[in-house]
Amino acid sequence: MEIYLMQHGQAFSEDADPERSLTPDGENQIKASARALTKIGVGVDLIASSPKKRARQTAEIVAQELRYPVDDIKVTEKLQPLAPVQEAIAFLKAYEEKKRVLLAGHLPSLGEIASSLLTEGSKVSIHFDMGGVCRIDVDLLQVGSGELKWHLTPDQLRLILQ
Repeated sequence: MEIYLMQHGQAFSEDADPERSLTPDGENQIKASARALTKIGVGVDLIASSPKKRARQTAEIVAQELRYPVDDIKVTEKLQPLAPVQEAIAFLKAYEEKKRVLLAGHLPSLGEIASSLLTEGSKVSIHFDMGGVCRIDVDLLQVGSGELKWHLTPDQLRLILQ
């Protein structure tokens, strides 16, 4: 399984927007990242998102660019910012038949998921930028079984479009 972990785009502050929607810059950031993913040949069989608005919007923008049905996005509490990593792994196991899965979420959970997939015991720290994405391949969904294939920041993704 190819697992793509993507942090949502720039969002409004809670004071400006209690739901923390993507800002116009955040929407543009995700659109550019999604176009770059298309350009490098990324396709998905499943897109899942945290229920928070900024993550759902991110998932929807990516879905439109990758020609994935927006109505098929799975929204799950298991991708909330502080959700236990075991819950996200259990969610993925329910979709083991899928070959390519994109998770749109938040910090610190994305970093925890990546660390769990890549290491057993000790922790690895992977920095995520808003609109950045990494690909981790796993044969079996178990701790430490993953291989980091690539990690791209939004700036790197924009360079792909040039």
